[in-house]
Amino acid sequence: MLPRELLSLLTLLCAFRLSASVVDEDDDYELMYVNLDNEIEGPAPAAEEAASCDCQREHSKWDKLFIMLENSQMKENMMLQALDELPRLELQTLRAELSQLATTLAGTVTTVTSRVASQVEQALLRSRDQAEQARRLQESEQGKVLEHVLQLSHNVSARLGWLESAWHGRAEEQAQQTALQQDKQHGSRGDSPILSSLWKELQQTRAELRASQQWAAQHLLPAGCETAILFPMRSRKIFGSVHPTSAMTLSSFTACIWLKVTEALDKTIVFSYGTRFNPYEIQLYLSRASAVLAVGSAQHKLAATNVVVPGKWLHLCGSWSSENGSASLWAQGELAASAWHVAGAHTIPDGGILQLGQEKNGCCVGGGFDEALAFSGKLTGFNLWDRVLSPAEVTAQSTGDTCGTRGNVVGWGVTEVLPYGGAQYVS
Repeated sequence: MLPRELLSLLTLLCAFRLSASVVDEDDDYELMYVNLDNEIEGPAPAAEEAASCDCQREHSKWDKLFIMLENSQMKENMMLQALDELPRLELQTLRAELSQLATTLAGTVTTVTSRVASQVEQALLRSRDQAEQARRLQESEQGKVLEHVLQLSHNVSARLGWLESAWHGRAEEQAQQTALQQDKQHGSRGDSPILSSLWKELQQTRAELRASQQWAAQHLLPAGCETAILFPMRSRKIFGSVHPTSAMTLSSFTACIWLKVTEALDKTIVFSYGTRFNPYEIQLYLSRASAVLAVGSAQHKLAATNVVVPGKWLHLCGSWSSENGSASLWAQGELAASAWHVAGAHTIPDGGILQLGQEKNGCCVGGGFDEALAFSGKLTGFNLWDRVLSPAEVTAQSTGDTCGTRGNVVGWGVTEVLPYGGAQYVS
């Protein structure tokens, strides 16, 4: 190795300097020669002296020099050996520390993983408990409805039996009166109390049936609709994402939906469709007691007033055609508003986002939407056609099997509609 050779050369140079210093101080010195075998040649002693000297010869200066060189070489070897062993010890120490760090990290990862698994399990348990509680509440409500209907049927049956008995009694009485040949006028006056009692019973039965129908209409879904989406509150994170069955490139359309709003503000979105360039391509929203249909922009709109009642089911249909800009709004199967030149010659482009309960333009920094625009309540029976339906077809959507007829662009029960942020399907 180059460092070892350099160290040997420096040691040899120092030794020679030391020897030169020693030689200069001695006046009587003899010239010596160093051969290649590092042996020192000097003047040959006389034979007589060699023979006669039996004492141990003292170390000469050159002997001392080479002893010093050997000691320096040994020290050099010891230093090199120590330098070789030092990285090995450091490596072993570093390996032990890395092993300890890996053990610590493994324990930490195991602890974190167990905590995450525990939290996920707890969240799943809470979700299952909430779903079970909702199912029990729904079953209880359905049981109350059935019990009420059965009680009403029992009352109607009892009253019908009473009416039948009354009519039989009246027939027997008339037979007796005919046999006795009583006066007809007197007989007609006798009929008045019985007929009045029957009329009162029929009126009471009709009122109870009407009240039962109203109660069922508030607690049950519209006829033919098996499921609805519940928006439990106004929230910037609650909405429904609709994935149309076909392209949304439309020159005309009809959209129908059942809704029961908890509270309608100045602008409460029922559904909206918008693109990156125009978030107001289609919007159906509520404004207090009014329903508003906007096409192409927020300025091109049509409003139907005094049609929204919070807490009651409402069927809305909006239609539009670009040919002459005709637009119509229907409420409960009846025409509520119409206008011309609403976004005439406009074509709704494909590639946008169709949402329930929020508008695309409501997205704000940090995620979510505008809470003030959010819908709260229930929505069901959302259908969209790429044409203008006839008045008879619109009326049929609000009566009978309302969810049985489905749109060709969006069909309720067929098209994928995904709730987010707390919205959920209920039946």
